[in-house]
Amino acid sequence: MPDGGKLGLTVLQDEEKVFVRISDTGIGIPEGNLSLRRKHRRKRVAGLRLELPKPERGNHIWSMNFVSDAVLGNRKIRALTIVDEYTRKCHRIEVDISINGVRICHVLDEIGEQNGIRLHFIRPGKPVENVYIESFNGRLRDECLNEHWFMSLPHARQVIEEWRIDYNEVRPHSSLGYLTPEEFIQKEVNRGAVSAA
Repeated sequence: MPDGGKLGLTVLQDEEKVFVRISDTGIGIPEGNLSLRRKHRRKRVAGLRLELPKPERGNHIWSMNFVSDAVLGNRKIRALTIVDEYTRKCHRIEVDISINGVRICHVLDEIGEQNGIRLHFIRPGKPVENVYIESFNGRLRDECLNEHWFMSLPHARQVIEEWRIDYNEVRPHSSLGYLTPEEFIQKEVNRGAVSAA
């Protein structure tokens, strides 16, 4: 197959007839003879929806997820992002070539012991139960990963850490009343609603 095994469609005009040619077979079919069936989707009955817990204070609900990218030479890297849903603070972005379960436990032990973290898992295949971290990862991808061409793993770690610090200390968030996460945490500490973390 000349085009790498992909089917290609071309439209040929022969006087007043229009033919569609499928490039792998060279078969010509008059356009009027093509019939496409419309598929009507059945409406599904919505099952019971779980009410997602809402964070009530800092360090109440943290979310974590993975983002993938590549460094020069097309070597894949992964980033484990950990964010407090109430304060919007990104506590950590762990970047490496691979991040296994032992590494995740080590990271959670490092930052979790200070804050009394208990793990609760979302249902498999239900990213809507982890919406804040999905939104955060989209922002990380748009503002950092897609904007930089990483030359090496240390370079990727440096750029992503600089973005994380900017996200926490410089950038105001509309959901926090246009305060940065650090300013919001300080305001909550002064009010007595959150522990400093």
